[in-house]
Amino acid sequence: MRTIEDTLRTVQVDAARHKVHGLHEPARFAISGMLAGAYVGIAVVLMLSTAGPLAEAGSGFAKLVSGLVFGVALTFVVFAGAELVTSSMMTLTQGAAMRAVRPVPALGAMGFTLAANFVGSVIFGVLVAMTGVLHSYPAAGRMLAGMLEAKAGEDPLELFTRGILCNVLVCLGIWMCARLTSDVAKIMVIFCAILAFISSGFEHVVANMTTYTMGLVLGDPNATWALFSGNVLWVGLGNLVGGAVVVGLGYWAVAGSPRVAVERAVAAIPSAVTGIPPMPARAATTEISVGTTTIAVGYN
Repeated sequence: MRTIEDTLRTVQVDAARHKVHGLHEPARFAISGMLAGAYVGIAVVLMLSTAGPLAEAGSGFAKLVSGLVFGVALTFVVFAGAELVTSSMMTLTQGAAMRAVRPVPALGAMGFTLAANFVGSVIFGVLVAMTGVLHSYPAAGRMLAGMLEAKAGEDPLELFTRGILCNVLVCLGIWMCARLTSDVAKIMVIFCAILAFISSGFEHVVANMTTYTMGLVLGDPNATWALFSGNVLWVGLGNLVGGAVVVGLGYWAVAGSPRVAVERAVAAIPSAVTGIPPMPARAATTEISVGTTTIAVGYN
């Protein structure tokens, strides 16, 4: 397992630069973000289909099953490769704190990813609603209606704080993956983190995009554009605090607040300032034989 400092200096720096570089290839970056939105939507539908009957029966296992199956979302994102805004909140913040990327491009990459996740989530949510699976499995449809009713009753402070706690757990899953080298161990920590977030009832901005889209298409009274936009605003801000500040800057501080740009600048400072003498040039010789005479030719 990598150390905290090594994870920041290598894995997270490279990941942050990759995300910012994605802005130079917007089509590819957008597709990657849309796929991530769809992958999270898959987990939402899977949760409704598997936990819906348990919730309707009043089983206490409904939340446990919801948490267990939702881990497929982050597993798809990590192993298939896709851009999810909630994990980018941590990665890009760490990259900016280490001065590996500039703050403005980092914010641009974050906003672009959010927009791409939204498009992917909406497309997937519309497609699922059109399939009729929520009518074929009434318990799943009723669970969706119950979720939307519960979200409509949450005030901004509740949405914000649930968003913070949600992304603390999501980003912990991604952070632990960055420290690990075993794929099996990565899958295990992902499922542990997502189990905690879903079973606790916290709020994820991208998951809610699919949830509200299905509700809008199906005509649920608690799915309105006003509630949808308010949810995205407050949950998104909470996710940002949880991912960027709590986990992102938290582990950056734990590692000693490293800065990549400063390290490079120190390496370039003249020896007169650092007091460290420059390494002398190494001489080398090559022997050239001309008949019976050997000539030694030196160079620096």
